[in-house]
Amino acid sequence: MSWTSAALGDLFEIARGGSPRPIANYLTEADDGVNWVSISDATDSAKYIRSTKRKIKPAGVSRSRVVAPGDFLLTNSMSFGRPYIMATSGCIHDGWLSLSPKTAGTDPDYLFQVLSSPYTYRKFERLASGATVKNLNIDLVRGVEIPLPPLDEQRRIAAILDQADALRRKRREALAFAGTLKQALLECMLNHISHLESSSVLLAELVRRGDKINYGVVQPGDDFQDGVSLVRVGNIVDGDFRSGSMKQIDPKIEAQYQRSRLKGDEILVACVGSIGSVAIASPELAGANIARAVARIPSDPMKINREYLSEYLKSEACQRYFISETRTVAQPTLNIKQLSETPIPLPASGDQERFSQDVARIDALIMQSRESLKYLDALFASLQHRAFRGEL
Repeated sequence: MSWTSAALGDLFEIARGGSPRPIANYLTEADDGVNWVSISDATDSAKYIRSTKRKIKPAGVSRSRVVAPGDFLLTNSMSFGRPYIMATSGCIHDGWLSLSPKTAGTDPDYLFQVLSSPYTYRKFERLASGATVKNLNIDLVRGVEIPLPPLDEQRRIAAILDQADALRRKRREALAFAGTLKQALLECMLNHISHLESSSVLLAELVRRGDKINYGVVQPGDDFQDGVSLVRVGNIVDGDFRSGSMKQIDPKIEAQYQRSRLKGDEILVACVGSIGSVAIASPELAGANIARAVARIPSDPMKINREYLSEYLKSEACQRYFISETRTVAQPTLNIKQLSETPIPLPASGDQERFSQDVARIDALIMQSRESLKYLDALFASLQHRAFRGEL
């Protein structure tokens, strides 16, 4: 079956947002305020923008761009090209392009799917290439063509992709929920143990004999081929270790920092910038080292359970302590003395062990969910590829 195609400029009235300046003078909490749509009002997994965190005074409307329910928005700089559908009215700043449908002959769900597909994104990316910051402008977007099957076919394709996307969204929600379970278990355990069963000790008292909490390597320059792996703050994300951007350093430089060389059983804490990010070093990291902005905590398994300690360091109470102790020079910084003096509640060893077993079960569920999400992402990408080639 042959389909027609249409330029976005034929389907939409396209306009750039605008901002009354200085914006601080126009923000308001008054009842007559007009919704002010910011990038922070949209999320990567959302399709609609239903509400806004801020409003502007009516006097600022004429200096902005008004959007209505059913209009599409495109981010036009930085992570450009991501579409959203307005489910409320408001004003947009110049970080957005508005696309107002011209005709009733198109299905909005289909338009959303085709706009958010790699098929269209690659066209945006090619047209925006060469700029220091990739940016979409009105003329560029107007000329981009998309496949336009008959309306019934649009609806069929949109229904299939929406269902597949809903499965991905539910899996992400399950992952997010699972990520909160460990902290909920921790809080429950600490709330139910009596003062007779627990006490608090300083973190420094929980390290293994002959070792200590310390920083690592002063950041070297370029990568060294076949060098020693270096763990940096960017490798500690959302309570996990991410190995994707591991830097390699000269073994001669690394040899000067043997005291911070990893054995693969420590807890790692970011101490500069992303204060308090925590991850457990895996056995695969044995022999690697850490950057100056990262601290290693070689906890003694005879004194404290490592999984319990790791989760406590992520807890709201401990994070509040880190923030209260942070000093800002060029960047927020937590020094070794402050980290070493962190008070750690010490439940009975049996409670810690049961908590660790529960954490292991949750981690296994998280791993399964991540693998499932990878499969769903691959399936969705395949469906998108086929859909806009007329093969679905």
